[in-house]
Amino acid sequence: MELCQDAPCAIDLALRMTECQRGDTLLDDRKLAVLRAVVEDYVSTMEPVGSKSLVDRHHLDVSPATIRNDMAVLEEQGYIAQPHTSAGRIPTDKGYRLFVDRLSGVKPLSAAERRAIETFLAGAYDLDDVVMRTVRLLAQLTRQVAVVQYPSLTRSAVRHIELVPLAAKRLLLVLITDTGRVEQRTVELPGPIGEDAVTQLRAVLNACLDGRMLTEVASVVADLPERVQPGDRPNAAAVFSVILESLVERNEEKIVVGGASNLTPADFSKGLREVLESLEEQVVLMRLLGEAVDQSSLMVRIGAENPVAGLRSTSVVAAGYGTGDQALARLGVVGPTRMDYPTAMGAVRAVARYVGQILAGS
Repeated sequence: MELCQDAPCAIDLALRMTECQRGDTLLDDRKLAVLRAVVEDYVSTMEPVGSKSLVDRHHLDVSPATIRNDMAVLEEQGYIAQPHTSAGRIPTDKGYRLFVDRLSGVKPLSAAERRAIETFLAGAYDLDDVVMRTVRLLAQLTRQVAVVQYPSLTRSAVRHIELVPLAAKRLLLVLITDTGRVEQRTVELPGPIGEDAVTQLRAVLNACLDGRMLTEVASVVADLPERVQPGDRPNAAAVFSVILESLVERNEEKIVVGGASNLTPADFSKGLREVLESLEEQVVLMRLLGEAVDQSSLMVRIGAENPVAGLRSTSVVAAGYGTGDQALARLGVVGPTRMDYPTAMGAVRAVARYVGQILAGS
């Protein structure tokens, strides 16, 4: 399994791995198996795990006394903790991190699950529908909060521009990107515009902007007035101005969230309200998902590793999606640190792959 993050976080991951490796010198395979069993049992039952229950539920082939000794070592090194006197043990953030880093693989989806995902997403009719279906699908597959970022306009290219007359002095500008994103703006013109002038302006826009990255549009548009008849330039300038103001200078990112009802107060010792309030902030969610570097990266942030204070009681699993090798945006899930990581990671990776395939064929 490959665990990659954005460039700054990659350094943090390397440092974490080095630290874990130092600590792991004292953790043999049996102790790692005990930690894995503690994590799995606590995730499934939400009850502190005792040595006897580990022996009963898992084939560890050792006595409860040996398991107790192993748990004592794990506790001493900070991988598990005892929430109450005479209680069993629960994983710490450090324990979850080691569990995730030592996963032998991401839980694969069944053939039926893969077909269901493909069929459900393939039924989408535009980008908005793709995003909304993806949010619903991730929330259902993982029972966590799903977070999906729209493809960034700055990473998109122009596929087509349409001009639709609405009135003598008003046009509807429709810009379609190669990521399936559709932007519509009304253009108020300084004077009446005829059908021939609309046809010519549409042809100029598509000839010069088709295939251009939106980050290049400003420099290209600056030279377009010369390609328009002198008498049509005032109206053309109004169209060019709308393109620049609304599609180039305004590069805000949009994120859709779903499945908040999957979170329960019992999962958060410091309360659920702070988590829900943080999830309402678009800027917070952008920081949470991080940068979309490539499609092969799978980011897992656990507890205090999250950059947002209000979400340090949660874990985040995110991946990039897009066309070719470039990720256009990210999607993922947010839930309590007591998360079924193999399932969440498998679902996020699979859904990201299918969404990328849909965008590539749109």
